Amino acid sequence: MKLKDIYKTAVATGMDADPRGRKAVLKALEKQKNAYKDMKEEDREFFDAETLSNPYADTRILHGTGEEEIKTALVGVDMEVGEVLLADRLSSRGDKIDLIISHHPQGKAYANFYEVMYMQAGILNKFGVPIHIAEGLLEGRVKEVGRRLSAANHTRTIDAAKLLDVPFMCVHTPADNMVVNYLQTLFDRKNPDTIDDVIKLLKEIPEYREAAKNNSGPHILLGSGARSAGKIFVDMTGGTEGAKDIFESLSHSGVNTIVGMHLSEDHRKEAEKRHMNVVIAGHISSDNLGINLILDSVLKKGKLKIVPCSGFRRFSRA
Repeated sequence: MKLKDIYKTAVATGMDADPRGRKAVLKALEKQKNAYKDMKEEDREFFDAETLSNPYADTRILHGTGEEEIKTALVGVDMEVGEVLLADRLSSRGDKIDLIISHHPQGKAYANFYEVMYMQAGILNKFGVPIHIAEGLLEGRVKEVGRRLSAANHTRTIDAAKLLDVPFMCVHTPADNMVVNYLQTLFDRKNPDTIDDVIKLLKEIPEYREAAKNNSGPHILLGSGARSAGKIFVDMTGGTEGAKDIFESLSHSGVNTIVGMHLSEDHRKEAEKRHMNVVIAGHISSDNLGINLILDSVLKKGKLKIVPCSGFRRFSRA
């Protein structure tokens, strides 16, 4: 397979699974196209043309032309300088690595990954939160994350990949979209009665079952196993945690239980004030599920050998 085909398939798959709905995604792309048309010529030099066809700022080919033929990919959750050296070492031993695929973004995809957070407003609106409240609360949080990222050494890993000439790409939000779509569909269909039932369903999924064996499986953060699950909101996409003040609005919209990857202490305290149930499915295990679902889609297009590392375990649903 060519690198560009792997990349395009990952983006398209993520768009199909976007919890906002495809119509909202296409609308966001149209806004980008209009912004580009209205842009001054001197500003176009700094415009990321990928945003015209890819709505996810945290998913990019970071080294490579796209024309490279890929037979074997080294895949992991966090692919940094150490993993780039690992790819080179494996290649030198005869296990040729043609591509590194990272879940968490690197390079320019990390520098502005906070831009995908704006999609959270549309997701919250679909769960009954008025759009003006969702957008208002989110705005300050997006700026906060942007300030935090501005000091990072964004290009470090990609510099290593370029020096060793190892093609490198990252797939973040498309994979997270797949997790949300998979789990929300599961819970809506099974309609678990209690929080214990939610945990049981999660542990039937290979990625979460594997995590449970390694002491990092799904657990109850707020509530108890006997409490009613009620309306479940799977909150696992949109870059990173949104505004901590959103739990009041979610509670008013009828959400009883949140199933997430992780929750900071400040967010936990706010959810507790609203008497919400919170189930932590697990961060790395959820990332595993998303990556596996993306890879299943990619492998429908052609052959690709997967070498798992950096917290990733391959489970195929093909």
